Amino acid sequence: MTVDTPRSAVQAAPANDLRNPGIALDTAMFEGHQVNRRATERCAAALVARRGVKKDHQAAWLVNAIRCIDLTTLAGDDNAARVHRLCAKARRPLAEHIVEGLGIGDLRLTTGAVCVYPTMVPHAVAALAGSGVPVASVATGFPAGLMPLRLRLEEIRYAVAEGADEIDIVITREHVLTGNWQALHDEVAQMRAACGAAHLKAILATGDLQTFGNVYAASMVAMQAGADFIKTSTGKEGVNATLPVSLVMVRALRDYGAATGHRVGFKPAGGMRSAKDALNWQVLMKEELGRDWLSPALFRLGASSMLGDIERQLEHHVTGRYAAASRLSIA
Repeated sequence: MTVDTPRSAVQAAPANDLRNPGIALDTAMFEGHQVNRRATERCAAALVARRGVKKDHQAAWLVNAIRCIDLTTLAGDDNAARVHRLCAKARRPLAEHIVEGLGIGDLRLTTGAVCVYPTMVPHAVAALAGSGVPVASVATGFPAGLMPLRLRLEEIRYAVAEGADEIDIVITREHVLTGNWQALHDEVAQMRAACGAAHLKAILATGDLQTFGNVYAASMVAMQAGADFIKTSTGKEGVNATLPVSLVMVRALRDYGAATGHRVGFKPAGGMRSAKDALNWQVLMKEELGRDWLSPALFRLGASSMLGDIERQLEHHVTGRYAAASRLSIA
């Protein structure tokens, strides 16, 4: 059984995009911007309710989701062996019989990246050598971010020096909650400078920001400061990625792009575990931002446990049977 439709959903990353250079703080782009929570929740629910994909089309979208997953381990007992196992899964995210059954061997499917703590970066770099899979590192006192700025900047520089291609930073939530937009802009701009050539993903920790208006404003300030991606959550908050908060953020992305001509990526993270979640967030991106945002260059899923369910669903598509979880290699 050959799945032809991944060629329509699995597409090349946009080739003509330069990195978002950022702009000076412009509060007029977000101050006074009202976000109706109930209307946003209804709109997010309606988006996924009226869009469904089945059979080969669903398989194609699930394959595309794998390309966009940041396979992650952020545990206190992380070690070289765990990171190497994670990287092996990133290199070959699907069992060979599933790849053959889908007819996608020529895609050379991998995950979008592997994300680890700074001290684990050298292990990931060694394990992924030659694969083309980027190494991402959290930094800046993840997950709380409550360290002196000079130390947070030094942690970024350390991770980049160890070989990280992408840095997931956390913002100071206090700046958002007190409306200190200049401090937030300056902080993220310095973090962007410390990243050098590595791409910066700004984690807003939306579960801590209290209002959708704050989420929109924080998204806009992070982009103005030069973020390459904006990301919902650390995965450690009480509430992590939700479709309504993601809708607020992607509309901020759309507004920023319309005002500046620069495209910024989006990464929901935390709380997403199922293949259905993978489909829902891709529908959101397609409906709100278009097909270009179905590429790992502009969209990532911070949801390692999601990969296991996607693999089970794709095996069912190929064989007509659901596998026991123990039959598939874990991430």
